[in-house]
Amino acid sequence: MRVAKAVATFVSVIILLSAVLIHAQGTDCEEGNGALNPAQPDKLGTQDIIAKFAARESVFKQARNNYTFTQDITVQEFDGNSVSGEFRLVQDITYDDRGERIENVKFAPQPSLRQIGLSREDYEDFRNKLPFVLTSEDLPKYNLMYVGQQHVDEIDTFVFDAAPKTIEKGQRYFQGRLWVDNRDFQIVKTCGKTVPEVRADNRKKKNADENLTPKFVTYREQVDGEYWFPTYTRADEVLHFRNNDVHVREIIKYSNYKRFGSKTRIIFKGEVPDPNPTPAKKP
Repeated sequence: MRVAKAVATFVSVIILLSAVLIHAQGTDCEEGNGALNPAQPDKLGTQDIIAKFAARESVFKQARNNYTFTQDITVQEFDGNSVSGEFRLVQDITYDDRGERIENVKFAPQPSLRQIGLSREDYEDFRNKLPFVLTSEDLPKYNLMYVGQQHVDEIDTFVFDAAPKTIEKGQRYFQGRLWVDNRDFQIVKTCGKTVPEVRADNRKKKNADENLTPKFVTYREQVDGEYWFPTYTRADEVLHFRNNDVHVREIIKYSNYKRFGSKTRIIFKGEVPDPNPTPAKKP
């Protein structure tokens, strides 16, 4: 997100936003979590778990391209406790025969954001990074560290911290924490932010545009008793721009998942599909 230039020049904005720090809720990664147990897994090594869930993420990514769904994006900025501007976009998402994403806009009122503006990177994050997927193909780009085991709502999970190994120009990455179902070996929750951010150095880049991103948490739910698809993302943070602080909130809902196209069932390599799959669970 970029600060709106017309606003950044007014000292009064900085004064008005000074109260935001008191009222901002912040993105809570631990909401719904039990105590973290740092014990090592009993049956599998951590590298085996990583390989297993990354392989299933590859299948998940392929499977999601066979579903239509609705994505409802709300971005709000605050002046004290009051919403001072809003961006809203509701789209039906589908994919063509080549797996290319198609976005059909259902609702898009005129934005009223005054303090910030959405960047190209924000729209890319809405598509790919907030509903983060870590496939076998992407695994070499990340360092993963096992943190422990944790109960998340009704699910027992393995917990990993993820960070990019290197930052390549023009590429964006997830940095944060992953919770992996210890039975299905699929990611059920992520919390972190997209990197890199662009921060201006006051001494060297006084007029450079900054591009900051809030910390977010994304939850998944089981669809059709098989795949853990993202259903809800929330971010609630104060972004510290060079000249002022802006409290922003993002809510993204993913709903109405419906299978389309081929009815062929996608299964995990080397596994026999369960004729009686476990009923859908909710994190």
